[in-house]
Amino acid sequence: MGHQTLHVSISAETIFHFFGLSISNSILTSLIVSFLLIAFAVYFKLTFKNTNKPSALQNFVEMIVEALHNFVYSITEDKKKTALFFPIIATFFIFIIMNNYVGLLPGVGSILTPEKEKEVETVSFLSNQVMASSTKAVEVSEPVTPNEAAVVGEASEAGTSAEVAEKSPVKMVPLFRAATADLNTTLALAIISVFLTQAFGISHLGLSYFKKFVDFSNPINFFVGVLEIILEFAKIVSFAFRLFGNIFAGEVLLAVMTYLVAIAVPAPFYALELFVGFIQALVFSMLSLIFFNLATKSHHEESHELAKS
Repeated sequence: MGHQTLHVSISAETIFHFFGLSISNSILTSLIVSFLLIAFAVYFKLTFKNTNKPSALQNFVEMIVEALHNFVYSITEDKKKTALFFPIIATFFIFIIMNNYVGLLPGVGSILTPEKEKEVETVSFLSNQVMASSTKAVEVSEPVTPNEAAVVGEASEAGTSAEVAEKSPVKMVPLFRAATADLNTTLALAIISVFLTQAFGISHLGLSYFKKFVDFSNPINFFVGVLEIILEFAKIVSFAFRLFGNIFAGEVLLAVMTYLVAIAVPAPFYALELFVGFIQALVFSMLSLIFFNLATKSHHEESHELAKS
């Protein structure tokens, strides 16, 4: 009778390879979520009806879109900027919150599959052991016939295989893992957000945008420019680790509680994680929106905006 163990890993695990590319459980989950979102968007576009009596699904989608649109406009207070930022902010929010909630579904984290990288390591280790055994067989003092050498080699290989199988069992890892519980995904989202911040700043202010980073007018402005450069990199770290830390910690908490106690006890923690998943998606989207909006303002306007807030 097997002993059930609790598996917790900070890094995502590889579950298969695709043309030499390692596909982790978080990438697989992210691809599934992305496909479902795109499929739903296409379906909604095809079934959308501009009538006075829309369906319940259409009402629900329109409510979400309108709420996100009003949220973006409340920050920008500009229709052109709202139209520019809204698709990106809405994508951030929906993608993040869906991946946050996918991690709470039954089967995510509990359906296991062999880890592929471990198998590669085992085969490599086995090959090294077989080669070592063959070398030792050649160094025997008494001459042996080819048939005897083959028998010795097969016995050594069989013994080594049994020893490796006993010492290196196949590691079972989750087949699905929430993408936002993987630091690679949150880091990618953070880099995209900061990159778009610079792109919007340059598109609205031109080369004068870089004056906030490089200003030799006086020593204070130069020092402030250096701090601005450091701040841009700090944004990436802050974005990535805030989202990853909260979602991963929540998944670990739920896994531990479910492992230790009955199903009814972790229920309040699931409710808490639903709230945390929403807040983290909202915070990431809101901060991205604020940085987008500030990047499109001149340095004087930005200082005035920060003073008001």
